[in-house]
Amino acid sequence: MDVVIDPDGTVPPARPDAGPSAGRIVWTAVRVAASVAALLTLYYVLPLDHSSVPAALTMLLIGLAGFAVLVSVQVRWILRSQFPTLRGVEALATSVPFFLLLFAASYIALAALAPDSFGRPLTHTDSLYFTVTVFSTVGFGDITAHTQPARVLVTVQMITNLVVLGIGIRVIVGAVKRGRTKNDH
Repeated sequence: MDVVIDPDGTVPPARPDAGPSAGRIVWTAVRVAASVAALLTLYYVLPLDHSSVPAALTMLLIGLAGFAVLVSVQVRWILRSQFPTLRGVEALATSVPFFLLLFAASYIALAALAPDSFGRPLTHTDSLYFTVTVFSTVGFGDITAHTQPARVLVTVQMITNLVVLGIGIRVIVGAVKRGRTKNDH
């Protein structure tokens, strides 16, 4: 796409009805991929299976607070963005993996602290798989919570899943709509 320069030597602002350029879309995809890759790397590298109960609870609570902060920052970015739809897609593509990896990390820590918590020992991959099956409500049954703390943690994930899906996505979509309305004026 060629850049058009006004006779006075300035680049005019993009038309509000013009969509993001291919370069901007690619750059957004690269940022999302890098963010998710960084999160996955941390998840697989951190010694999550060597936690104490207080450390595991602290990790979950700080992680959930961090998730709320992440979403609120992303909403502000959406509202200020020239391309709120693209920024909204980016927000969902980074915040949902963060949320899922937070619970996967909690399951690994719990499985290490109390090996009988689940029907079998959990690797990082098993834990991520279990988290995604709970999130998607598929529940194949090959990994199940066996102890009360494990069942409480799974229940917390199911409830927060509903919040993320119900309120979180609604907030992000609402921000996209408000951002688009703002850009149309």
